[in-house]
This record gives sequence, C-alpha cells and structure tokens, in this order.
Amino acid sequence: MAHQIGLVVAGYGLVGRRHVAAIAQTLGTELLAVVDSDPLARTRAEADGHQSFAGLEDCLTACPASGVIIATPNALHVEQAMLCIGAGIPVLIEKPIATRSPDAEALVEKATARGVPILVGHHRRHNPIIHRARVLIDAGDIGEIRALQATCWFYKPDSYFDEAPWRRKAGAGPIAVNLVHDIDLMRYLCGGIVSVRAIARPARRGGENEDVASALLEFDNGAIGTVTVSDSIVAPWSWEMTSGEYPIYPRTGESCYLIGGSHGALSLPDLKVWQHARGTRDWWTPMAARAEIRDATDPLVNQIAHFAEVIRGRAEPLVSGEEGLRTLKVIEAIQKAAASGDVVDLS
Repeated sequence: MAHQIGLVVAGYGLVGRRHVAAIAQTLGTELLAVVDSDPLARTRAEADGHQSFAGLEDCLTACPASGVIIATPNALHVEQAMLCIGAGIPVLIEKPIATRSPDAEALVEKATARGVPILVGHHRRHNPIIHRARVLIDAGDIGEIRALQATCWFYKPDSYFDEAPWRRKAGAGPIAVNLVHDIDLMRYLCGGIVSVRAIARPARRGGENEDVASALLEFDNGAIGTVTVSDSIVAPWSWEMTSGEYPIYPRTGESCYLIGGSHGALSLPDLKVWQHARGTRDWWTPMAARAEIRDATDPLVNQIAHFAEVIRGRAEPLVSGEEGLRTLKVIEAIQKAAASGDVVDLS
C-alpha cells in the first residue's frame, strides 16, 4: 500500500479551498495544514477543522510536508515556490507559474538543479474530455489540424473584484487569469505557438487591466488559432459554463472550442467529431457527428492524485515547470502584442 502523502495548501481563497476539497477525495493524501496571511481566512480554515499558519516558512518548520500546493495571489507564487524548492519539497503551483517569465525561468532552473519537481496547475489537462480529445487528435481522426477557434466569454460580478482588490491590479486581468488556461489547452492539443498578434481594450469597470482581448496565433505545425476572452460579456461560451467541470457554474450545453482538420472537425467540450458521409471530403456531401465517450472524473482530484504519484517518484509531471513557463510566455506575448500592435515572434 502506498504511503500517505501529507500536503500543505498555501492560500485559503476560492481556489485553495477547492484544492483542500480535492485532497479530501483523493486516496493516499491528507491535508496537514493551510497557510494564509489573512486572519479571516485562517479563522475560516480552523472553523473548517484545519490547522493554519500565517507564514509558509513557519508551517514547513512545524509540518513534515511531502508537497505544497501554492494557491496564493500570482505575485507570491515564485517567492513561495522558491522557499519550497530550497527545502527540497515538490510544489504544485496554481497557474500562472509566475507574473513574469524571467522569474519563472529562475524558479525552473533552481528546481532542475536541485532535482525537485514542479507541477503547474493547468488542471484542465487532467480532464477526461481533454484526455479523449488528445487521443483522437493523435490518432489522426480529424487529420492535420489547420485551425483552432476558442471562445472565453463570461461576466464576473462586481463583488468578484470587491472581495479581492488585487484582481484589479495590473497582471490580474482575464488574459493572465483566465485565458492562460485556454492557451495552455491550445498548446497541449495543437502544438507550440511561434507568433502572436493581439488587441485588447481597457476594463470599462475600472482597474488596471483589460476586460476584452483577442489574439491570432500561429502554431509551429502551420495551424492558425483565434481566441477571444472577456470577463464583461454575458454569454454561454466559456469552458467554465460548457464543460460541467465545476458545479458552481451553470452548464449551458454549448461548446467553446472548435478544432478544424483536413479530414474532420472536433468540438469541445461536447466531444463531437464531424465528418462527411462515406469518407468523401466536399461541401456538397452531408455531414454527420459522432459523440465520443469519456469518463466523468474530477480533474482537480485527478491532478492531486497525479501530484502524489510524482512525489512518490512514479510519474513525471503532466504540466511541468517548463510547460507552465512556455504557456506564460505566450500570455506575455499576447499582452505585448496588444500593447504595441506588433507581431510578437516566439519561435
């Protein structure tokens, strides 16, 4: 029987609490403590039955942690991860891995030098929908990918920003906070991104960020991707509201990703493969869709189970520090292209 993996969660906000719940549902793992500098968050954690600390260093001194999950505001990710790496403790860092790629590079280099695993919390890669999509693409079911279209539209209420003022600060807009997930999946399903064009508009509700942006992406395999994101559009087309991944978001039954290939097309998250009848490829021939079957496991629980296997030395990170860094560089390129109007080369 595998030994119990003791985990610490830094940050007891919305995402941190989801990690705590996932740990409780994952065999072979246990929560040792919660870390949060906010006294109200620690009070809530203790009321929920968890040991709490104000600082990560004090927690690691007191608790024999096998791994740490960092779910604090983005600006704290590198500092806290460096502390864990220095102590030889594997880390699962919520996306994005850092606010700046040079900081992420320094973190990845230190972890590599010390042989300490980093996982980045792009949990959608652990979703059975995405696993099945990757299998279909790799098997050639839709042929050579030529284009990808992603939509990430939703409306965050004012209270979302009021309860956490850092969300109005530079670097916490929907490009960095939300689109980073979609970019990671685009990379995972379609390959590396070599150039970016983009446009963005300032948030009409105030703050230092955009509230709508669009990007045109060139992939290293010749495919082209388009994506738009907004946290101020009322719409049913986003991963949150289509995938059923997290029950607090009402499911719309729509799709938000369209992947077009030379022999068919794939829509997600409904996992429909569209092809012409009788194997013919022409626009006069009727088309039909087949819905693929996948299991219904929770990607956050899958991610915790995977983290435990990495800690035990039985698996390599599905989303390594290097992968998190590559996704972050695309996000930075989108921000740079939107600000300058120039094409940003990532090749």
